Amino acid sequence: MAVPDLIRLLAGDPRHRDRLAHIETIPPLQPRYGSLARPLHPDLEAYLGQKRIRLYTGQCEAIERIRRGEDVIITTPTASGKTLAFTLPVFERLADDPAATALLLYPAKALANDQMKAIRELERFSGIRTDAAIYDGDTPQSRRPAIRERARIVLSNPYELHQILPWHAKWGRFLGNLAFIVIDEAHRYRGVFGSHIAAVIRRLIRICRFYGSDPRFVLSTATIANPEEFAERLTGRRAVWIDEDGSPRGQKHVILYNPYFDGTGDRSVHRETEALFLASIRSGCRTLCFTVSRKMAELIAAWAQDDLGGGHADRVASYRAGYLPEERRAIEDALKSGRLRGVVATNALELGIDVGPLDGVIVSGYPGTMMSFWQQAGRAGRRCNDAFAILVGFANPLDQYFMRHPAAFFARPHEHAIVDTQNPFITAGHLLCAASELPVDPERDRAYFGEGVDAMLAALEAHHLLRKTTRGWVYAGRGRAVDAVRLDSVSSDTFRVLCGGRLLETMDRTQAYREAHPGAVLLHRGETYTVTEMDPAQRIVRVRREDVDYYTQPITETTISVTAEAARRSVGGVTISFGEVEVTDRVAGYTARRYDRIVCADALDLPPLIFSTKALWFTVPDAVADAVAAAGLDLAGGLHGAEHALIAVAPFRVVCDRGDIGGLSSPLHPATDAPTIFLYDGYEGGIGLAEKAYDLLPELVAMTAELIRDCPCDGGCPACIHSPKCGNGNQPLDKRAALALLEGIGRRLSGGGDRVGGDR
Repeated sequence: MAVPDLIRLLAGDPRHRDRLAHIETIPPLQPRYGSLARPLHPDLEAYLGQKRIRLYTGQCEAIERIRRGEDVIITTPTASGKTLAFTLPVFERLADDPAATALLLYPAKALANDQMKAIRELERFSGIRTDAAIYDGDTPQSRRPAIRERARIVLSNPYELHQILPWHAKWGRFLGNLAFIVIDEAHRYRGVFGSHIAAVIRRLIRICRFYGSDPRFVLSTATIANPEEFAERLTGRRAVWIDEDGSPRGQKHVILYNPYFDGTGDRSVHRETEALFLASIRSGCRTLCFTVSRKMAELIAAWAQDDLGGGHADRVASYRAGYLPEERRAIEDALKSGRLRGVVATNALELGIDVGPLDGVIVSGYPGTMMSFWQQAGRAGRRCNDAFAILVGFANPLDQYFMRHPAAFFARPHEHAIVDTQNPFITAGHLLCAASELPVDPERDRAYFGEGVDAMLAALEAHHLLRKTTRGWVYAGRGRAVDAVRLDSVSSDTFRVLCGGRLLETMDRTQAYREAHPGAVLLHRGETYTVTEMDPAQRIVRVRREDVDYYTQPITETTISVTAEAARRSVGGVTISFGEVEVTDRVAGYTARRYDRIVCADALDLPPLIFSTKALWFTVPDAVADAVAAAGLDLAGGLHGAEHALIAVAPFRVVCDRGDIGGLSSPLHPATDAPTIFLYDGYEGGIGLAEKAYDLLPELVAMTAELIRDCPCDGGCPACIHSPKCGNGNQPLDKRAALALLEGIGRRLSGGGDRVGGDR
């Protein structure tokens, strides 16, 4: 059966028909070819001729821009030829300049290994010698000196780059001739991680300048709403945006599939996903299914193998991080060759690893960003074939919003990828690293570390981490500076989770207090552990392996005080502010729950977590609050529900995880003397999320009101105003009051006057 037959099967089957919330058919595109102002290097022209490759319009534009020495950011879709668009000019420059080098950065080792195949093929066919090599944590020590001495193209990742910058003297030849820095899948570098990577890149450029090179940047990324701003924040340099495509594609059917169309759902979303996966495989479609976790990848694959039976179980496999490299490559090759008909994977296969032509992709649960969904959906339908992509909606607010508002899902990208280069805690850590690499000169290095560099140098000297010398400020701490700076965290305050003396994992203090307090049930790689001891002073958590049939949830008390208001505007009587706040978060106790029933509760005596961050806050006008009270609704419950729903919707506008944003609501906050809702960055110093949300608040409020209005539940549910991370047990909540507040505020933000909705 072909892809259209599968669509007809789903539409005609009573089991699936009601769950088909929307089918969007994206028409095919014919290729549009371009031309270059002058031919490529003869050896590269010969390569294209041998492979019968004609360059698309977008590829030609990228090559011309890179040839002219411009930095570029390419945002064309999956399978549009982005890799060739930057490898051809890189090879051309290396052919013209025998000393030139290039650094290619990838977010995952598997992707670097896959891209290495294409680079070696181009090197072999063209005869242009690059001695390309991968240099990462898996590179044997015996091979490293030769790579540093001879390689002209090095493929690596930001983690490895962070570690090798202090050893830059060994890389003098390579860095002194560096012509290009290519950052593939650049959209992965956002939020806290992106802020760290931006600092690592600035350290790299600082060292390149020391050796006399000025490399050009080429960024390849998924579609985002702010590509030029993002490129400048990440690299510190302006880049030309290339979104011209030209590549062909077949017809694609994108299906929004809602197991909770009736507000309840009669079986788990994971079983629904398996049913779709089986239907696709039995229809003869080569299928890739993305899941939200390693555990679910394993479970859905196992269920499918059991249900297929009859000698067909070996046609399905799971794929996730944690497998040995040779295991992953064997699965990739089997899917590419057709020996496997279906693979259930985590987002480890989202990136551009070549697995051959696929008929369809099933995405089980909205993956957090539109860019991730289209990256995953783009794995199917290459080579102009018909394809399908199915998004299976979970019972959470953003998934259900899309199920009920397909026009918003298929509109132009709304996501802003945020990179904040002003977080003082992140910047100070990388300033330490920079001082261990080259002496810091405040005048010269202000361009890399901002105007606050003098104050940071003085503070670090006071803590005996830096020392001033005649050459500049140098590192004076114990141990390696890079070992104290984690690229996925703001704080180096790390707790170790131990089981029988064996290290299970690490987590920061905030996560440890919420998830690994005494008595907590901790889930690690699908197994449950109970916390027997927490030592906050030594930053150690001790656990024991134990099968339990309950889970724990912290009870938290949060207060916010405003320390500095940086911006304020008033729209229709709604005062919107942005600034610095101090958050005090106390884990007062926890509940143990079996399913949704509380089986016990216990108090905890942990010191409060206090941190400074950035927040937006807005007040509710008296007329709106009075109308809510007059309608007999609960103002506090409405504020609380609106806060939850705003946090749930925010990732659609500002690329982040739901857990990156915190919130608080108060019927009368002391900083405003009015009903107020706060949304704050959940990281010390802030990472730019609240600042972007401050600019986008009218759109956030309108979208959140739609979400609540269109949810079919009566009094609130996980698909609208309930939060799985609420420290108050989702109390109090009032759905009708939340909707009345948001609609009233939304009308004022859009200039619609004072009328406030009441009962609906």
